[in-house]
Amino acid sequence: MKLLLDTHILLWAAGTPERLSPAARDLIEDPGNALVFSVVSLWETAIKLGLGREDFQADPRLLRRGLLDNGYSELVITSEHVVSIDSLPRLHRDPFDRLLVAQATVEGITLLTADPRIADYPGPIRKV
Repeated sequence: MKLLLDTHILLWAAGTPERLSPAARDLIEDPGNALVFSVVSLWETAIKLGLGREDFQADPRLLRRGLLDNGYSELVITSEHVVSIDSLPRLHRDPFDRLLVAQATVEGITLLTADPRIADYPGPIRKV
């Protein structure tokens, strides 16, 4: 199964894996799953790091390099992802999360999240 990790799951997997739920850890460690990160998560990390957010204390350059070195695939942002945002229900205002949901939907990739608001969206989303 192809899994797109939302930004918090991604940061936890890369830096503080003890914060992952057992279900998330099992899915991420399963060699049968292909792990994907989005450029959206790197963008969000860079912006929120610059704002001094405590929960985004990762160098996006090092994060990207580490993810690629550990076999993750990178998902770029396409115009199809962007224009599909308008078809999402207004359940959540965070633009980064909405773009991740749109990417998962367009690409048919399961989005792993710990955020119950994201999990309320229809589509290939799994709360862990």
